[in-house]
Amino acid sequence: MTTNNKDTIYIDIDEEITGIIDKVRSSSGKIVALVLPKRASVLQSIVNMKLLKRSADEAKKHLVLITSEAGLLPLAGAVGLHVAKTPQSKPEIPVPPVTDDSVEETIDEADPEDFSAATAAARPIGELAGLSTATPIDGDELETLQLDDDEDAALAASAPLAAGAVKPKKLKKNNKLAVPNFERFRLLMVLGGLGVVALIVGLFFALSVLPKAAIAITTNASDVNVGLDLNLSTAAKTLDVGAGTVPAKLAQTQKSFTQTTPATGTKNTGEKAAGEITLSAKNCSSIAPAADVPAGTGVSSNGHTYITQKDTSFSATSVKSGCINFQSDADTPVIAQAPGAAYNTDKGATFAVAGRADVSGSASSAISGGTDTIVKVVSQSDIDAAKAKIQAADSSVKSDLRKQLEQEGLFAITASYNAGAPNVTSSAEPNAVADNVTVTESINYSMFGAKSADFTKLIEASVKKQIDTAKQSILSTGLDSAVFKVTNSSDTAAAVTLQATATAGPDLNVDDLKAQVAGKKGGDIKRLLQSNPGVTDVQTKLSPFWVSSVPKKTSKITITIAKPTAAAANDANKP
Repeated sequence: MTTNNKDTIYIDIDEEITGIIDKVRSSSGKIVALVLPKRASVLQSIVNMKLLKRSADEAKKHLVLITSEAGLLPLAGAVGLHVAKTPQSKPEIPVPPVTDDSVEETIDEADPEDFSAATAAARPIGELAGLSTATPIDGDELETLQLDDDEDAALAASAPLAAGAVKPKKLKKNNKLAVPNFERFRLLMVLGGLGVVALIVGLFFALSVLPKAAIAITTNASDVNVGLDLNLSTAAKTLDVGAGTVPAKLAQTQKSFTQTTPATGTKNTGEKAAGEITLSAKNCSSIAPAADVPAGTGVSSNGHTYITQKDTSFSATSVKSGCINFQSDADTPVIAQAPGAAYNTDKGATFAVAGRADVSGSASSAISGGTDTIVKVVSQSDIDAAKAKIQAADSSVKSDLRKQLEQEGLFAITASYNAGAPNVTSSAEPNAVADNVTVTESINYSMFGAKSADFTKLIEASVKKQIDTAKQSILSTGLDSAVFKVTNSSDTAAAVTLQATATAGPDLNVDDLKAQVAGKKGGDIKRLLQSNPGVTDVQTKLSPFWVSSVPKKTSKITITIAKPTAAAANDANKP
């Protein structure tokens, strides 16, 4: 327990010296009282007593042993430790044993027959160890320590040694008795282990992962240009090299795209106005009667058109100023051309008759019944706007057709990709009543494909006509970078031109070359590869800088065969 600056620690009988030292160091008090059990064997050693004293000094703590064992007092006095019989007693430093080299040492050899175990058990260990000649402990000769909070006051209160007492010799510090620092030892072990692991990993990367080799081979290879006119036919079964007919397949797919746009047109669906008019005619050029006005004739008033519902005939009524006046035999019923209240008109309104300048009319009664009911309708501009929003996904369709042909093991001729004329339908016709209109556009897409082997045979046949097959072989047909152009196509055939650049030269297998150069140095590699026909130069680049030979793993080796130059290509085409 801890009281102010004093801490009392109780020690077990089986406590180790290291455990006692740890408790002293971890104590929070400046003055530490160690309550020892009877026969505390751990402190019967002068070495352990010195270790305990040194640990207390290093921790800047004043240590007091609470014990009444006489055997421990000389040892405590030898190292300068304070001792008290109880926690409430005044601590004092016992007088250390006196050793005088000038005094003749006598050793009484006890007769085994005089030895008594019972008597020896009652004697303290210090006496049995030969310390019984120590000066008896006297209260006046003990150095005392005040157990208060003031360290300086406690030191000042310590009593001086009595006159005639032998001053204890200052013990020389023995570094060999220091307690090992196991934490530091463990840290060094961990750091050492990590260093070894880092070294192993570094060596692995430096010798296995990082080394790389790049080998550039220059040959007398040359480019050979190939131009072919071919006919792709879905009806052909076999390749005809002479005619250039290639069996082909037409891949097709249909895609539909839709767009919806709101209707912007309006329409009046109300009632049409109806009534009757009286027609009259006037003929000033002849005496012939006025012609009838047939049903369905348009008559207009104030910009509004009405349709007559029956034939109207005329009878002469008078002659005035050289003109004959005619009047309709009966009123003519009319209906407004379109619904709306605007077609309603009052009695007496005048009307003009379409195509009959000699006839006029007036409302015999009010024309009424026209009403307005405005609804939203689809206009042609709405349909056109929806069409404009449709964006056919040509790129994705083209990619899908190419993948479809490649999955069937065919070479896709992307130049033959064709998008048919779109078929457009709308959900509503112009002037139809609707809030919106949806336009659907359906397009048929197609692409031709053929076997790569057939194109390879055609290119090889053309190249062999241009090179000396005894000196050169075809290294590449150039089919992967060939250019196709479609001149004419249908659902069953397509006329195309093929332009390719083939490569002819010495036949070198890159995988075989990697196996040959693995583990060799630059000079050996150059001599080895230049022994192949057609190889003109070899350049080897090793990395990093400490690498002196090509790695043994072929995956770490890169071999590139230089492409033919234009000059080499021109020389190869010469006879």
